[in-house]
Amino acid sequence: MNIIVIGHNGQLAWELAQLTNKNNTITCLGRNNIDVFCLESIASTLKKHNAHAVINACAYTAVDQAETDEKNAYQLNSDAVQNLAQACKDLSLHLVHVSTDFVFNGDKGSPYLTDDPIEPLGIYGASKAQGELAIRNTLPQQSCIIRTSWVYSTHGNNFVKTMLKLMADKPELGVISDQIGSPTYAKSLAKICLLAAEKKICGIHHWTDAGVASWYDFAVAIQEIAIDKGILSRPIPIKPIRTIDYPTPAARPSYSVLDKTSCNTVFADLPLIHWRTQLSKMMAEL
Repeated sequence: MNIIVIGHNGQLAWELAQLTNKNNTITCLGRNNIDVFCLESIASTLKKHNAHAVINACAYTAVDQAETDEKNAYQLNSDAVQNLAQACKDLSLHLVHVSTDFVFNGDKGSPYLTDDPIEPLGIYGASKAQGELAIRNTLPQQSCIIRTSWVYSTHGNNFVKTMLKLMADKPELGVISDQIGSPTYAKSLAKICLLAAEKKICGIHHWTDAGVASWYDFAVAIQEIAIDKGILSRPIPIKPIRTIDYPTPAARPSYSVLDKTSCNTVFADLPLIHWRTQLSKMMAEL
């Protein structure tokens, strides 16, 4: 299969690029290779590469910046997604699209099901929700939407690498303890996206690594594993703080754990692995 990944520099696109094997060729396209705001550019590019499936790993993910950059957030997370869906429909291609836990408001208090009502709290979540709707309306029988959360990788900027830098430079840290979710290694997410493209899996599915954590729990684990692997030389105090004491431009869902029941069946070939185990694997790569 010739699988086209929309995105080039991001964490997920980078991990997908490592998965080319004898069964498929993965080509990652950045803004210099394809214009996602132009339907004709998308169609001609997909034809040129003789695409069999498309994975959209491109998104506007600057959650706080989106609050004052609404136009660009919607253009990339909704308008471009509409174009991709239409091009895939016209060319009879399967589309795998990655969405987010931020489409939920965080008030449920138990893991979110794939068909739970969405109610995003900010522009980022709202623009991603609009992208989901574009796909469902345009390409319902040839698409797979995978919602995920708290993604990190050895590549690019993410919470794990930010924490490692701060832990090396600061005498102590305060980290949010009342926002709950599930960390996700981009390598495991990439494998799920590839499988969805290869098997032309349809519908909305939730995928994260197993287990639940607060950002504080995540930070504590990062430090413990980093010291164990020699990435950090000494521990520093990490204090739990409340969201109310660390205001940000965009509101975050306080509880955004995703129910992965459908993935346990549809993606049975890739069993869930606990996030601490995945974090240790990522640290080993670092």
